[in-house]
Amino acid sequence: MSLPQPDFGVLRKAQRGDERAFSLIVRAYQVPVFNYVLRLVGDRSLAEDLTQEVFLRVFQGLPKFSLRSKFTTWLFQVTKNRVLDELRAVERRPRAVVQIDDAPHLEVVDAPFERMEAIDAVWRAVENLNVDLKMALLLRDIVGLSYTEIADALEVTLATVKWRIYKAREDVQLALAREGIFLHDEPPVSVSSSDSATH
Repeated sequence: MSLPQPDFGVLRKAQRGDERAFSLIVRAYQVPVFNYVLRLVGDRSLAEDLTQEVFLRVFQGLPKFSLRSKFTTWLFQVTKNRVLDELRAVERRPRAVVQIDDAPHLEVVDAPFERMEAIDAVWRAVENLNVDLKMALLLRDIVGLSYTEIADALEVTLATVKWRIYKAREDVQLALAREGIFLHDEPPVSVSSSDSATH
């Protein structure tokens, strides 16, 4: 499931400013970048704009990109920085609340209604995670990067990545348990009254 690296020859040409080579790179990574950004910002048109800006930054930065690191790691580092810039800007200005319903639903063919409800609940729970946990979880479970690649992309330690993903999954499961949804037929997680009183 991990993202493949671009062809070395194509990458070298793109570094030298070859637009055709760069368009091959965009075509290969546009969907995973867009899906990741969309889940972080929750707004389709904003996600489209940010994805375009990410690839503009990648194009501008490619000549200086060191081939010693993985391209996908660097790509998601650029993406993380652009999204964080946007989220900080959003915090500084008033905005309309974006409903989770505005985000596209996962495509599930012939899924029973209960399964669709569970998938919606999962996305709602992910939406409510803080941005650090959400970024780590999405890079692992949606984009498919390895823990090491995520650590490099987010510029944190491997231990931090492992903790964030563990914590994100735990928070999602607790949120689902509160709605009476249990994944993998697991027993209900007991939430003591002191736990529920803290939030």
